[in-house]
Amino acid sequence: MSDLPPSGSTEPMPPASSGAPTDPTRSTPPTAGPVPGQPGPPASPAPAADPWARPVVPEQPGPGASQPAHPDPTTPAAPPPGWPASSGATPPPGWPASSGATPPPGWPAPSGATPPSGWPAPPGDPSTGWGWPAGGVAYPGHPMPGAPYPAQPMPGGHYGWYPPNDPNDPLVTPPHAGVAGWFSRCAGAARRSWRQLLPIMLLTQCVPAAIISVLSLYLVPTDEPVTGPDGAPVLPDGYLEHVFAFYGVVMLAALIFGPVQAAGWGAGTWVVARQAAGEPAGLGAALRYGLRRALGLWGWTIVASLLITVGACLCLLPGVYVGFAVALFGPVYLFERQEPIGRAWRMFHQRFGMVLGRVALVMCALLAATVLDLVVSTVSGVVFGADPTSAPGTTVGAVALAVVGAALAAPAYLAQLVGLVVAYAEQRAQEGPVNAARLAAELG
Repeated sequence: MSDLPPSGSTEPMPPASSGAPTDPTRSTPPTAGPVPGQPGPPASPAPAADPWARPVVPEQPGPGASQPAHPDPTTPAAPPPGWPASSGATPPPGWPASSGATPPPGWPAPSGATPPSGWPAPPGDPSTGWGWPAGGVAYPGHPMPGAPYPAQPMPGGHYGWYPPNDPNDPLVTPPHAGVAGWFSRCAGAARRSWRQLLPIMLLTQCVPAAIISVLSLYLVPTDEPVTGPDGAPVLPDGYLEHVFAFYGVVMLAALIFGPVQAAGWGAGTWVVARQAAGEPAGLGAALRYGLRRALGLWGWTIVASLLITVGACLCLLPGVYVGFAVALFGPVYLFERQEPIGRAWRMFHQRFGMVLGRVALVMCALLAATVLDLVVSTVSGVVFGADPTSAPGTTVGAVALAVVGAALAAPAYLAQLVGLVVAYAEQRAQEGPVNAARLAAELG
């Protein structure tokens, strides 16, 4: 038998080399070469390294096989099972034939390399641009390439979550807080601001009311209808003239004092909003702000009063309905300064039950002030008679009592102001996030 190994043997054979010894730690791609002792093709330059090839680990011997003591790492060896054949070798069954080896599944191709026919471009291939696998999901918080980063959530919230209204805001009642939340903010505003609100209400609301009450003492008709010979009531001479003169003077006084009262509403609203936002709110600065907004607010007050009067003339119930529907026109004008009647009307009908309940509670305070005024008028009539101006002593007593009655209405005015401002802030919270600082800034 011949001493030469059979052709095509995979037994590692040390190649003949006259150069320096090869570094054993260096990995080189296996190449197919001629078997020593066998004629082969003429020598040719070594093929370029295959970019898809992986470092080849020498085949491990099986049980009972002998292993060389010092194997040469440059000796070509067969690839392990599951690895593609090296350049020039026959690919295993099922692998596409190509000039280079096929990359294992999941290994990306190097830059500039072309994958074999039928293989898709791996994810992140630089030659085709960065991209995500089809149907894949990006890491949370990281956008797709070229997309902006999403807004970062507040502590405790998830991505895409935005903070709602502050449940501890001193002025704005958050949604679903109910009437208890509204009432607690009204009480808080009254505690914070009563030192400024009380003199504002006394100066701009109670003084005009006291002046009108004193004028009424002198102008109210004192003549009583009498019964004629046929039993029908007969009006005294000049009775209608006295009635028209009385109401004419009262309306004229209301028009004259209207800007003063409007300045008081503006000043009080400014104080409530700024103190809720933690900003300074002095009495002088509040009155200056109220004077700047007085004429505009007074004009819209006349419009609202005319609408209520027309409704009351049709029937009492339509007048009451209109009064409730436009009750928030004052805060709307001061904070938004446009379309106060229409905006208040829409707020009322969009959240009918909520606004109706809040305004009804405010009206209860005004009703209590009205009842108190009636009590004072009744006491004045009983003590000083139907014509208190007939004698100097009764005149002084009636005037003093009228002033006291007007001053007693100051808490009702304060409650009306605070209740309507807090009700307006609650409706703004129903439309979107808002807080006391933003409302204070909107006042200007």
